[in-house]
Amino acid sequence: MRPIRSRTIWSALSFGTLALAAVLGSPAAHAAEPTGLWQTASRGGQVEIYRCGAALCGRLVSSDGLKADPNLKDVNNSNAGQRGRGLKNLTIMSGFSGGPKEWSGGSIYNAEDGRTYSGSLTLDGDNTLKLRGCVVAPLCKTQTWTRLR
Repeated sequence: MRPIRSRTIWSALSFGTLALAAVLGSPAAHAAEPTGLWQTASRGGQVEIYRCGAALCGRLVSSDGLKADPNLKDVNNSNAGQRGRGLKNLTIMSGFSGGPKEWSGGSIYNAEDGRTYSGSLTLDGDNTLKLRGCVVAPLCKTQTWTRLR
């Protein structure tokens, strides 16, 4: 019987580590939760959903309006004191908890009308997210977002 060379073992371990890192770093590995960049259903919006502590939050990354004017302000905000803040990278979603397919208890800010709504998220497959916003149940609206990355 031949002794196993240490270089062979390290090569096998390095290859295994690289393979594991490739799988963990792939989009499919992260598809079990809605973190990432999403295309909204209207106005060319793009929202990045991220972990904020134990919850999920989301920020407005881009939209048709922001492409036309990157300095677009939150002029419709119901709080007059916040109308001067910029919309780019504004946190518009916060406090969603749960998983692995559904998150609830969060709030969604709509810059178009300046109001905040209660909301829930449902992951429908790896690349589809159903976002539901409610004034008061059953007065709700659902949008379907598509994962960009």
